[in-house]
This record gives sequence, structure tokens and C-alpha cells, in this order.
Amino acid sequence: MAKKDKEDGIKMVSRNRKASHEYELTDRLECGIVLVGTEVKTLRDGHCSLDGSYAKIDGEELWLIDCEIPEYPMGNRLNHKPKRVRKLLLHRRELAKFAGTATEKGYTLVPTSLYFKDGRAKVEIAVGRGKQMHDKREALKKSEAKREMSRAVRRRR
Repeated sequence: MAKKDKEDGIKMVSRNRKASHEYELTDRLECGIVLVGTEVKTLRDGHCSLDGSYAKIDGEELWLIDCEIPEYPMGNRLNHKPKRVRKLLLHRRELAKFAGTATEKGYTLVPTSLYFKDGRAKVEIAVGRGKQMHDKREALKKSEAKREMSRAVRRRR
């Protein structure tokens, strides 16, 4: 899963594919993340899971909760805890602007991807509102119809 995008200097580690299915995502923001050494090594190997994780604003800080970064296999007794709470780094102005919409009822902060940008670990956070079951079905029908149309166009050529 660790792809290298040479133009941007971005190496993708993990993507939360369920986020766009489960939530209606609006605003996106790139944040830094505070990590320990063995976590960085595990991420460079491409191991991370964002499924079920979310971000929480506590005072003037943003925290990433339930993101699983497995222990580094060659780590010793100083290895990290896989599901520990990690601090996200962003400017106060960005957090204040972001917190306004995120604290409204029905909205949550969802991590959509984790990647390295110029050697630094970054997390993309989006403000999301949970979709109802009928909204999910409707989105699936639209994507299926779009896929069928593209197939029909390809057959005609």
C-alpha cells in the first residue's frame, strides 16, 4: 500500500475507505502527528489502520483516538502501545475554524488518510456527518449506474 508520488513527495501509508461510505465529508485539513520512534518505523513499513478511528477536540488540542499502529517487530521493551491516543498538530486559527463546524450536533472529525509528506507524518482530517442507510443505498445505486454507462460507452467504441 505504500505508494510513492514523486511529484508531491507524498508516500501514502493508509487510507480510510469506509469514511466516504459512512460519512458525508465536507471540510478537509492536513495535520501533523506526534509519534515515537517505533511508530515511525512501523508506518514506513506501511502498517496502520484508520478504521473506526476519529479525532476529538479537547480544550485547545486535537487528539487522534483508536488509530492502530501495530508494534514494530524488531522493537524491544521500549515498543509503543498499538492503540494509544496521539496528539495532532495544527495552528490555533485552523483549529478554531475547524472546531466551529465539528462541535455541531451530528458532526464528527474523521481521519481519511495517513501519509508521509517530505519525510514528515501527516494525517488528513475531514468533518463528516453520518449518512443514513437510505443515503448509502442511493450512493451505491448512483455509482453502479455510472459504472454501467462507462461500460456501455466502451463497448460502442
